[in-house]
Amino acid sequence: MNFEGLDPGLAEYSPAMHSALDPVLDAHLNPSLLQNVELDPEGVALEALPVQESVHIMEGVYSELHSMVAEVGVPVSVSHFDLHEEMLWVGSHGGHATSFFGPALERYSSFQVNGSDDIRQIQSLENGILFLTKSNLKYIARGGLIIFDYLLDESEDMHSLLLTDSSTLLIGGLQNHILEIDLNTVQETQKYAVETPGVTIMRQTNRFFFCGHTSGKVSLRDLRTFKVEHEFDAFSGSLSDFDVHGNLLAACGFSSRLTGLACDRFLKVYDLRMMRAITPLQVHVDPAFLRFIPTYTSRLAIISQSGQCQFCEPTGLANPADIFHVNPVGPLLMTFDVSASKQALAFGDSEGCVHLWTDSPEPSFNPYSRETEFALPCLVDSLPPLDWSQDLLPLSLIPVPLTTDTLLSDWPAANSAPAPRRAPPVDAEILRTMKKVGFIGYAPNPRTRLRNQIPYRLKESDSEFDSFSQVTESPVGREEEPHLHIVSKKYRKVTIKYSKLGLEDFDFKHYNKTLFAGLEPHIPNAYCNCMIQVLYFLEPVRCLIQNHLCQKEFCLACELGFLFHMLDLSRGDPCQGSNFLRAFRTIPEASALGLILADSDEASGKGNLARLIQRWNRFILTQLHQDMQELEVPQAYRGVGGSFCSSGDSVIGQLFSCEMENCSLCRCGSETVRASSTLLFTLSYPEDKTGKNYDFAQVLKRSICLEQNTQAWCDNCEKYQPTVQTRNIRHLPDILVINCEVNSSKEADFWRMQAEAAFKMTVKKHGGEISKNKEFALADWKELGSPEGVLLCPSIEELKNIWLPFSIRMKMTRNKGLDVCNWTDGDEVQWGPARAEEEHGVYVYDLMATVVHILDSRTGSSLVAHIKVGETYHQRKEGVTHQQWYLFNDFLIEPIDKHEAVQFDMNWKVPAILYYVKRNLNSRYNLNIKNPIEASVLLAEASLARKQRKTHTTFIPLMLNEMPQVGDLVGLDAEFVTLNEEEAELRSDGTKSTIKPSQMSVARITCVRGQGPSEGIPFIDDYISTQEQVVDYLTQYSGIKPGDLDAKISSKHLTTLKSTYLKLRFLIDIGVKFVGHGLQKDFRVINLMVPKDQVLDTVYLFHMPRKRMISLRFLAWYFLDLKIQGETHDSIEDARTALQLYRKYLELSKNGTEPESFHKVLKGLYEKGRKMDWKVPEPDGQTSPKNAAVFSSVLAL
Repeated sequence: MNFEGLDPGLAEYSPAMHSALDPVLDAHLNPSLLQNVELDPEGVALEALPVQESVHIMEGVYSELHSMVAEVGVPVSVSHFDLHEEMLWVGSHGGHATSFFGPALERYSSFQVNGSDDIRQIQSLENGILFLTKSNLKYIARGGLIIFDYLLDESEDMHSLLLTDSSTLLIGGLQNHILEIDLNTVQETQKYAVETPGVTIMRQTNRFFFCGHTSGKVSLRDLRTFKVEHEFDAFSGSLSDFDVHGNLLAACGFSSRLTGLACDRFLKVYDLRMMRAITPLQVHVDPAFLRFIPTYTSRLAIISQSGQCQFCEPTGLANPADIFHVNPVGPLLMTFDVSASKQALAFGDSEGCVHLWTDSPEPSFNPYSRETEFALPCLVDSLPPLDWSQDLLPLSLIPVPLTTDTLLSDWPAANSAPAPRRAPPVDAEILRTMKKVGFIGYAPNPRTRLRNQIPYRLKESDSEFDSFSQVTESPVGREEEPHLHIVSKKYRKVTIKYSKLGLEDFDFKHYNKTLFAGLEPHIPNAYCNCMIQVLYFLEPVRCLIQNHLCQKEFCLACELGFLFHMLDLSRGDPCQGSNFLRAFRTIPEASALGLILADSDEASGKGNLARLIQRWNRFILTQLHQDMQELEVPQAYRGVGGSFCSSGDSVIGQLFSCEMENCSLCRCGSETVRASSTLLFTLSYPEDKTGKNYDFAQVLKRSICLEQNTQAWCDNCEKYQPTVQTRNIRHLPDILVINCEVNSSKEADFWRMQAEAAFKMTVKKHGGEISKNKEFALADWKELGSPEGVLLCPSIEELKNIWLPFSIRMKMTRNKGLDVCNWTDGDEVQWGPARAEEEHGVYVYDLMATVVHILDSRTGSSLVAHIKVGETYHQRKEGVTHQQWYLFNDFLIEPIDKHEAVQFDMNWKVPAILYYVKRNLNSRYNLNIKNPIEASVLLAEASLARKQRKTHTTFIPLMLNEMPQVGDLVGLDAEFVTLNEEEAELRSDGTKSTIKPSQMSVARITCVRGQGPSEGIPFIDDYISTQEQVVDYLTQYSGIKPGDLDAKISSKHLTTLKSTYLKLRFLIDIGVKFVGHGLQKDFRVINLMVPKDQVLDTVYLFHMPRKRMISLRFLAWYFLDLKIQGETHDSIEDARTALQLYRKYLELSKNGTEPESFHKVLKGLYEKGRKMDWKVPEPDGQTSPKNAAVFSSVLAL
């Protein structure tokens, strides 16, 4: 609504005079409003005030039913009939919103939307109401709770909004652009430029967007591109209102006169079929608002500001007899709206009054309104009082209704945790006087407590004990919800929100702006995603794993290599490790070590993820070491200086293994020495209670060269004796892996104390003094000064919580000793380049990755990784050569400052695993990758099924002269079975929300020849054997029956998933193009990453934007006159049909050269589909592509 040229009297109603929060009587209030109203001495009651009694309603004729006061004296700025419930919403110039229920206008809710600006438009949605003010968009539940508050730029002056679909909104105003907002993500997704600024009214039909401008023009825009298709210059002054119905557009406005703007009594009417104006319609009132009210005819309702309303036909003549009068309390009508049922009209005036006109005594606002929820009445006063001092008083005096719903006290397991009373700490006197014999301590009783009695500790004193597993509370108190603020947003556990389209419309780009690939977390046991990324970004490990290929069905090295290949191909899209984790679950050692989490434990976060990932780290290195030992070491991985490793060792051993010498010395003097090797080290913290400061290098040396006293068997004494065990190092690894073992508050306090000491030393080093709680501003920090050549950190915050060095220097001494020290870039100037010292047994290790445990009691604990991504990865992905630290949090990837990788706030960010690599490690190895998959995988192979007979053969394997080449077509289809059902919940409004999608497993894969004399004949038709329990075979859609996947009873050609996976990988690597229907889901479940230029998906070839996807069955019937998928689906039939559809597409589009003609074909397809409700007519005689002559050669096998 444009207010230019309106009655100057409106200037008297300034927002400052009519604040919705100041309930005083307005000076301009009409005295007639206060008839039959008693005024409170303190002011005016702001309840809904009836203005006059209801009148008798004549059927079919609009008459006033009710009038109510929304807000005394404050002009109504907008009114809106709720599209989902029987409610009327009213917004005021003071930014206040009020809702009325039903035709009786009973007040339902009332709340403040904006403190200063008026409400300019209201739009009802399923779960709440959208309110538009000058520079703010609010989404509020009908009861008044804010769902979101979206602030626009302060320079914006918004006037109109338009809901284009359930989740997309357009907002326009006096600026030269229109914003598109995604209501799911509450983000601006598009900004459309507008040639004529000042869009104050927007409408939509199935053909155009209509934009009304303050200049008097109405522009028609394309629904997809938003480009101007046509423009009507309606009025010379300004536009007041317009509406669209069918093929007609009617507008009212102001024309320019010598004295200014004057209301034009001619309505401009346009025919949208011919895009031209027809005879203007002269009316007998000054039109300010108009709406089409199509009941029996397409009549128009024209409203003036003075309260006159006239009905007329847009193509006829206006009759003065059709005028009726609204009796506003104020001098002007400010707003007008029509209900969806056309049975009710709402008017709002300048005194805050709302008038409801209806054409029946009991109107309904919507054809099908849902039931409105009301607050339950309070029952406290009607219940008998209870005396809680009476122990025998039965609580059954309070009646409790019988219900099958979940009670409020029934907390779900994910939101609750057992909290047993903790035992108090051991008395300090006992610890002081205790003497240890072996591993048992003895001390005299200090007699400070009663015997066998331990006092309970209340919650406020729990902080004395081990509270490490809990996130500490913020000092601001519980009301501030400290858990929302203590953990940075990027470190919180990320989850995928599923829609009815699954993952297709989830915005992964919002979480990952890089070209590196994240990993999806919804797969069972995906807690190891961060460690997979760490191994991937170790260049020698990545190349080694991708060169590995063996015959074992469940080989972790093979599956990890396939996953690394997907991460290489991805350009920012997330991958999933479903096949790798499937093989991981089948390994007995993983289950024995407790690495396989149940779904319930993983969802609730019951497992200690820090300990779990450290055990997983040791397990995966050991498993990869064993897998590599079974194969001969590839020539590409032999060292630069000669033989790579001895027989029986592996490349993993060369990279990670450290040769150790363990010495056991008994008190009898006998010494036993044995050699061993380890793939990683565990930090061992000193038992010093004096608060001594340690470098990380000192603790690391103590952990590597470990010395401990323990009971051990002595062959000389022939009994267990106290022995001193020491460990010396013989050979340093290329990659130093460290498990931090921060599993209790004791270790956490050690890290915290050392970080504080390191912080103080750094400040003192630069000439400053720091007290315990002193905070430095940036200016103060710069004043501390620094030695020449040493760069200071830009912020004091970057030095806090840091104990871990970025580099360490390790040296082997002649007496089998080890020197370890922290290393900085400044040390290189003093000691010389690290490469030159390697000749003398001195090595520098650089920090490459840290895996941390995030403690967040609100979203659940999780694991993330900081990884220093090297130059080769940036070169492949982005074409630049530099190094950068990144945060990897499942599918969230974000570049970070290097200091963030070593900052550990022990309240929520706890170190778990550290990876140090030798400097210049990559130069030691030949990092070429040779694809180990050969063409022989496509040749004939034996079936796992014992009962398969030749008569059941459904495919002909490729011959050597048929091997596919680059660009060859291959028809593909896959069928699936369900391993785990979908987990979903029903919301209160009846809609379904997917918590966890169903877990699918591929059961059958079919590939058919796409060209040549044998076109259409399958060369792969593999049924995939599975060891996991199948919940649903989906026989109706997959054609898979129970027993088809069991090697003991199946008669199909049964293979392993790995065997068929290798065939598809070979086809992808050689460059064939896959043709199929819905291939995106097929490749996702198979766990393959296929370049987009190698996928020809008939789902998208025969699809129009913003329209539904069409099934293969309907496309085959419409274009090929084939009736497929009668009782069940068959992958051979589907693959060949997709190939024929692709040939038809090339024929219709002239090989893609005539898109316009093909667009007409698609329009005909969609029109036919709508007429037939997308259903194929029942066949008279079942026909199928299987009956074609091309299949006879297969049946003859």
